[in-house]
Amino acid sequence: MTKKLRVLIAKLGLDGHDLGAKWVARGLRDAGMEVIYSGRQRTPEETASTALQEDVDVVGLSFLSGAHLGLTERFMEWLRAFGIGDKKVIVGGTIPKEDIAQLKDMGVMEVFPIGSEIDRIVETITKNRNT
Repeated sequence: MTKKLRVLIAKLGLDGHDLGAKWVARGLRDAGMEVIYSGRQRTPEETASTALQEDVDVVGLSFLSGAHLGLTERFMEWLRAFGIGDKKVIVGGTIPKEDIAQLKDMGVMEVFPIGSEIDRIVETITKNRNT
């Protein structure tokens, strides 16, 4: 029997809009994953700490505020500081196309702009479960 994938969904920074994050969380849960939704307005440090404590396989960061580059970079630094820099990270929300390459250079596995299909998110997480 294959272990259920554990996914942490988080909203970093002051962004209070979480409908998209909740939609993704529900879609992943419906696809058979165990999902932890940490809520809104989390810091990079506390989110990385939660990823460590919950032993998640994937962390999904959701942004609508435009602060995705700086907050993702700080989050990735905290993952490394906690010794879990190999965690898979996805980013979604209002992400300009020109920022996608920079996010991937930081170590983000995939970026899902607004309008991405939940099936594509599930497929990406599932196919990369052991890489």
